Amino acid sequence: MFRHKGKNRTFAHNLRLATLLSFVAGLVNITGLLALKTLTTNVTGHFAFFAEEMMKHDYAAAITFLVFTLFFLLGSFLSSFLEELISIRNPQLSHIFPITLEMFILIFVGVFGTSSGLFAFEGKLTAFFLLFAMGIQNSLVTNISRSTVRTTHLTGLFTDLGIELSQLFFYKKPEETKKLKTSIYLRLSIITFFFIGCFSGGIIYQVLEIKTLFIAAFFLLIAQWYDFFRLKFHLIKRKMGN
Repeated sequence: MFRHKGKNRTFAHNLRLATLLSFVAGLVNITGLLALKTLTTNVTGHFAFFAEEMMKHDYAAAITFLVFTLFFLLGSFLSSFLEELISIRNPQLSHIFPITLEMFILIFVGVFGTSSGLFAFEGKLTAFFLLFAMGIQNSLVTNISRSTVRTTHLTGLFTDLGIELSQLFFYKKPEETKKLKTSIYLRLSIITFFFIGCFSGGIIYQVLEIKTLFIAAFFLLIAQWYDFFRLKFHLIKRKMGN
C-alpha cells in the first residue's frame, strides 16, 4: 500500500490506500465538525470565511482562518520533507514518520483536546492540530500515488468523476473504457469510504466525543503495519514453499 511507488503501483495498491485513509479522513472530518464546529480536513471553506471576516473588519477572526490554512500547508510541507529526507537512505520506510506523526497528533488531540481538564485546548488550537494532521495525510497520499489518490476532500474528486463519466460517452475503445471505469471505481470508492467514515464517526461521537479520533488513529496503525505484515506473510509462504 505504501512501499510501492510510481510505476510499481497497481490499482489494488491505490484502492487499499484510498479506502482506508479516506475512511480516516471522514472520521476526522465529522469529529472536528461536531466538536469544534469547523472544517478540519480541508481549507477551501476557510478562504471564504477569511474573506468574509476581512469584509466585516474582524481581523482577529480573519487571521484565525488564515492560520487554519497555514497549518494545513505546514503539515503538507513537513510530510513531504520527511519523506524526501528518509528516502535518501531507505525509500521503503519514507512513509513511516509522516503517518506515525499523524497518528500521534490524533491521539494527542483525542486525549487533551477537550473542553475541560488541566491541559484543555481552545477549540481553535485543536482545529490547528487536526488541519496539520490532515495536511500530513494529504501530502503523503498524493506523493505515494503520484496524485492519483486524494483522501481529505471531495471537491476535486467530484470534478474528476464528472469529467470521466462524460468521457464514457465518447471514448469507446476497450483499453480507454477499461481505464476510465477503473478510475471511476477508484473515485467512487474514496467518496463512499469518506462518507462511511463521516456517518460512522457521527454515531461513535455520541459515545466517545472527541475521543472518536482514537478510532481514526487505530486505522492509521493498521495502514502503517499492513505492508510489513503482508511482506512477512509472503516471505514465510515462500520459505514454506521451498
